[in-house]
Amino acid sequence: MKKLSHIDKKGKAKMVDVSEKPATFREAVAKGSVFMKPKTLKLIREMGISKGDVLGVAKVAGIMAAKKTSELIPMCHPLNISSVTIEFKLDSKKNKIDITSCVKVTGQTGVEMEALTAVSVAALTIYDMCKAVDKEMTISEVMLVEKRGGRSGVFKRS
Repeated sequence: MKKLSHIDKKGKAKMVDVSEKPATFREAVAKGSVFMKPKTLKLIREMGISKGDVLGVAKVAGIMAAKKTSELIPMCHPLNISSVTIEFKLDSKKNKIDITSCVKVTGQTGVEMEALTAVSVAALTIYDMCKAVDKEMTISEVMLVEKRGGRSGVFKRS
C-alpha cells in the first residue's frame, strides 16, 4: 500500500512540499450526476426554472469552484489553472443530468481535486436553482474518471 503524502512522521496532517517537483502539464476529468423528477428535467431543458438559466449558472459556478479549490480543501495548493470546461448531458430516460469537468494546468501538482470540486459545485448549483420544484434531487456518482501528468502518470477509470 502506498504511503499517504499528506501525513507527517508523527501521523499529523501536512501540506505536501512540491517545491522540488518540476512544472509539467497535468489534466484531470471528473464526472457526477444529478437525478431528478422528469418534470424538473423538462423545466431545465425548456428554461422554465424561475431562477433562470440553470445550466449556464451551474457552469460558471463549477469554473469558479475549480479556481477556489485551495480555499475549500485545506491541503490543496493554490494553482494557476489554465483551463476549466464543464459539460452537461441531459438524460430523459434516467431523469438525470450528467456533469463532466476537465481541468488543465502546467504546474507542480495535479488538478484532480479541482475537477472533482467543479463537478460537485455545479451539481449543488443545479440543486439550489431547482429545489423549489424538486427537493428530492440526488447528487451522486461524483468520481475521478481520468488524470494525466505528474510522477504517477496516467489514470483511467475502468
